[in-house]
Amino acid sequence: SAVGRGPEVPFRSEAYSISAVARGKELRLRLSALEPAAGPAAQDLVFRFGMSGSFRLSPAAELPRHAHLRFLTRESPPRALCFVDPRRFGSWRLGDAWQPERGPCVVSEYPAFRENVLKNLDDRAFDKPICEVLLNQKYFNGIGNYLRAEILFRLKIPPFEKARTVLEALKEQERQKKDPSLTLSKKVKLRQENPDLLELCHTVPMEVITAEKQLLDPEHPDNYSAFKNWLQCYLVPGMSSLRDRSGRTIWFQGEPGPMAPKGQRPRKAPRKKSPQLKAEPEVLSPKVTPRVLKQPRRAAAGKPPKSEEKEGEKQEEADRPGKGRARSRRKVAAAPALPEEPLGVRRSCRTSARRAKG
Repeated sequence: SAVGRGPEVPFRSEAYSISAVARGKELRLRLSALEPAAGPAAQDLVFRFGMSGSFRLSPAAELPRHAHLRFLTRESPPRALCFVDPRRFGSWRLGDAWQPERGPCVVSEYPAFRENVLKNLDDRAFDKPICEVLLNQKYFNGIGNYLRAEILFRLKIPPFEKARTVLEALKEQERQKKDPSLTLSKKVKLRQENPDLLELCHTVPMEVITAEKQLLDPEHPDNYSAFKNWLQCYLVPGMSSLRDRSGRTIWFQGEPGPMAPKGQRPRKAPRKKSPQLKAEPEVLSPKVTPRVLKQPRRAAAGKPPKSEEKEGEKQEEADRPGKGRARSRRKVAAAPALPEEPLGVRRSCRTSARRAKG
């Protein structure tokens, strides 16, 4: 597309096939002409998806928004396989090479992934909290923000525990599971009942991949609700959250751990409110100024004595706006609407006040 940030793809063919292979957070496409002798040489593209990248197959006349790269089919009407990336965090590059700083894939290369972690525990990268190390693609290629929260939650590991402390304990578990005195069935049962962190880095992503059509189809809101129901910790009401040193939010339950960032307090996701009956709205009494209050009293009681009339005039003068601070004080004092007192109470108060002055 005109606004795509990726490089131009130097491949033109009337008939070609597309194959793909994934490794961690990268996907490699290979474009191959159906007639290699007459067509161009095969072209490889390696994609990174960022936070919002995906592939969609849609009619060529109805391209989705943010379709930055399109592969057209030969059928009639034609369709387009589109790389869609609304936030433009994703990218593609020419060639078949994976990024050199990425380690073995947690899904497709699990034995190599496990060995790569355990033999490099002396690396300074493991001095950091375990939640931050799980995002290090050099060792955990394929683990992202929601996966790390789900893995640590299932094992009840505080997210800000030191990574080396957590992973060093796996060596002893590794030795127990390789005990030659155990039968194969007991070893399998031991692994299933006591999975360690590296095993969950493989099995938890596999749960999502296995149920991908039901969990991660962005075109169907019902499927996204199924994904939300699958989550046990990430964005779940009642769970706590903190920002790690890289600015990413980690969700967890319980204590954060000894390496939690200072100056932050864990925030809890609000729980869903239970439906309650709405209370009837209160009937608000109209605001009535003291001057208005006198009018119905006079109308009901008739013409008051002269002494009362003079006192009413004094009251009206007090209600008139004055100058300076006194005026502002009177305004503040006269603002609240007071409930009207009975007539007898008002007169008795004024009479007693006059007697006290005399």
